[in-house]
Order: sequence, then C-alpha cells, then structure tokens
Amino acid sequence: MADKIDTFTPAPVSEDSGYIGADPSLLIVDDDGPFLRRLARAMETRGFSVETAESVAEGIAKAKGTPPKYAVVDLRLGDGSGLDVIAAIRQRRDDTRIIMLTGYGNIATAVNAVKLGAVDYLAKPADADEIFAALTQKPGEKAELPENPMSADRVRWEHIQRVYEMCDRNVSETARRLNMHRRTLQRILAKRAPK
Repeated sequence: MADKIDTFTPAPVSEDSGYIGADPSLLIVDDDGPFLRRLARAMETRGFSVETAESVAEGIAKAKGTPPKYAVVDLRLGDGSGLDVIAAIRQRRDDTRIIMLTGYGNIATAVNAVKLGAVDYLAKPADADEIFAALTQKPGEKAELPENPMSADRVRWEHIQRVYEMCDRNVSETARRLNMHRRTLQRILAKRAPK
C-alpha cells in the first residue's frame, strides 16, 4: 500500500506554521513497521526527537519510562488497544499532545480517545504533513477540512489492503474475513488504488 509519507518536504518550524517548543520528544506507537519507520524519519526531519514502539506493551513501557511531550498512537495494535497507551501517558504527564491514528474510524472510539486525552483523531492513511499540523496546532485552532476527501472506493480499497496485511498477505484468509469470494478479492488486489 502506498503511503503519502514517502514524499514530503521539511516544514519550517516557526510560530506560524507549527511550533514544537523546548521539549521535542515524540512517541509513535504503530504495529505497521514500514509506516512506523517512514513516519519516524519524517518527524525527525521536522525537528522531533522520536521514540517508536510496535505494541501496546512497548508503548506503555516507553510512556512510563520517559513520558513524551507529543505522541502519535494507532488505535488497533496486535496486542490490544492504543487507548491503553494514551491512558498510560496521561498517568505520567498531562500536557502531552496526543494524536490517535486509525484505519477504523468511528464516533465512539473518537469520543473515547478524546476523553482519555487525545487532542485529535486522524484516519489512516494520514501523511506526515497532516500529523505534524495536528501535533503543533494551537489550542482552539480548528483543523482545515480536506480539499479532496477520500472517495468511497478508496476507503473500501484501503480497508481491504489493511485486512490483507493483517492476514500476512494470505488471500484465502483475507477473503474469509471480508466475507467475499477469493477470485473477487484477487481481482481487487490486482488493480491500482482508486483516487
């Protein structure tokens, strides 16, 4: 799956475009290894001091050891919910700016994430510029609506790709979980991502 994080231009760190501050510590928790590494590199280029974790347990351990000023946490991780990582961060530090990422957006989880202390909720695939803007947004500042929201076909394709990756690229298992015919899934996987 192609992520927009591969291509980015470093954002200037100024009061107008986003200000990191004296503590640039950032914890990124995501079980998608390639996405995690690309995002970490992109955020380091923007001035953050990045720590990464690929599981709830690792995220909680890093949050308890040295609670970060900023955090980007995936909702669904292999060993549990990213909401547990948010709770662990909040127990140690109440000024952390936390962004929840998820490929499974719904209102109930967004409300829960905000109640636990997340300041924003972004749907995957979010690019580095969107994440940087959300992390450095001033209190009370409203996020701009996307100019070109994803089409329904693109959302469907992203969901299928996510399940396919979760099933270790096993077409039969993915088709079973999505309740679709194996050949139909193979045709979808063979096509390029819709716009």
